[in-house]
Amino acid sequence: MAGEGDIRASTKKPEAEDDLPIFNADNLQSNIKSIYYSRTFLSIIGGVVAGIWGFTGLTGFVFYFIVMIAASLGLAAKAKFSVHTYFDSWNRILLDGIFGGLMSFVLFWAFAYDIVHIF
Repeated sequence: MAGEGDIRASTKKPEAEDDLPIFNADNLQSNIKSIYYSRTFLSIIGGVVAGIWGFTGLTGFVFYFIVMIAASLGLAAKAKFSVHTYFDSWNRILLDGIFGGLMSFVLFWAFAYDIVHIF
């Protein structure tokens, strides 16, 4: 049988557990999806704009990363710069979905460039 001292020791919480943030998995997943959707949408719009403006080569890729930096700043501003309230780390806002939208950007960049400047 466990003694009285053993029961108290097992129910006592260490102080380190109190410092860990607790996230609702559904809300976190919804927030991450909204980041991916917004980055994909901005990649498509950015690709069309880059194609219409006639960017070629490295200039187009620099434009893409400028659009993604603006998107990251916009998402952080939307979260009122308290990222840990909505996400588990800053990397979710700053880096997630950047390279996933690159293929959409290139597709719509080439498509818009071909329509406006070649045909």
